[in-house]
Amino acid sequence: MGILYIVATPIGNLEDLSPRALRILRDVSLIAAEDTRHTAKLLTHFDIHTPSTSYYEHNKLSKLDSILDQLTRGDVALVSDGGFPGISEDPGYELIRAAIAHGVAVSPIPGASALLVALVASGLPTDSFVYLGFLPRKSSDRSRLLEENKNDTRTLICFETPHRLIESLEDMQKVFGDRQIAVCREMTKLYEEIFRGLISAAITHFNKGGVRGEITLVIAGRSPEAQETWSEDRVRSALQQLINDGTERKEAAKDVAAQSGWERRVVYKIATEL
Repeated sequence: MGILYIVATPIGNLEDLSPRALRILRDVSLIAAEDTRHTAKLLTHFDIHTPSTSYYEHNKLSKLDSILDQLTRGDVALVSDGGFPGISEDPGYELIRAAIAHGVAVSPIPGASALLVALVASGLPTDSFVYLGFLPRKSSDRSRLLEENKNDTRTLICFETPHRLIESLEDMQKVFGDRQIAVCREMTKLYEEIFRGLISAAITHFNKGGVRGEITLVIAGRSPEAQETWSEDRVRSALQQLINDGTERKEAAKDVAAQSGWERRVVYKIATEL
């Protein structure tokens, strides 16, 4: 039985590919790539001639069996278009789970990650953070996700596309208020840019147009003293929603108390009355 290597590849600068990753990509019997055309540029640059096969969102289920079969005969390297495979919407997650379920050894090969690169360069707290993935496309869904994380005191990290950047920043300002943010664009590439400042200033800065490249947003968490105390109607509404969704009253009260600024015993009393 072979080994499934999860190989991190550069998010921009090809010099970030580690010597170990180079060796693995040369030695495996097959490379499963999110986009074989994109990966071909990397392989050509380093004169790597290992066969590759596509493994992406729309063929991931049909390709699982063939890749698992290949693992019975040799090692396979899983790569994405950049960074660590299996993060966020990357289809590598299903392959990794399937390999584990079939008793295949899975070995990660560390390297570049847009998530961590942006976090450490943001200047915001790094001791604890929450990764939200790609923000939803619809403003209503996006605002709902932001509202759910509004009172978290940890640093928030998410990905966004250039054409939705301004809309997302405006939604953040409405939900979060004017917090500190780092907008990290084209990290490790020639036109790398890190904007640090208030959300309102970021809107002004990027409203000039012409925003390109991959974007990672790092947003300051809520300061402990800034928690907004909810109205009783809002507390009742939140409790009712959780209870309707099947959450036990005790747990619902605990969750709402943490977000609302109300004492848990008071919230629980309201929950028992609903």
